[in-house]
Amino acid sequence: MTFLGQATQKTARTLVSSALALTAMTMMTSNAFAVSLRVQIACAGDYYAHCSAYSPDSPQVRSCMRAVGAGLSKSCVNALVAAGEVSSAEVSRRRNATQTASK
Repeated sequence: MTFLGQATQKTARTLVSSALALTAMTMMTSNAFAVSLRVQIACAGDYYAHCSAYSPDSPQVRSCMRAVGAGLSKSCVNALVAAGEVSSAEVSRRRNATQTASK
């Protein structure tokens, strides 16, 4: 094999490796913010009412929904807890903080 053939083969391997790594990162990123169908259905109204300025699978929508917090519907909160998106302890803590602040 000539030097040029080796260089071409090495370049091809590098390009394939880079493409595979980029594809894997893209797939992980797009799935990193995905939520379950149950959460999507239960929280659709909350999303449109409070956070529709952000893409549904973005980190910004998660921040927005957290900021809304106590303003989310009970069905949305229950779905988020069931999906492990938020703990029931955090829900209780926020509920108590909201009740304390309103007194």
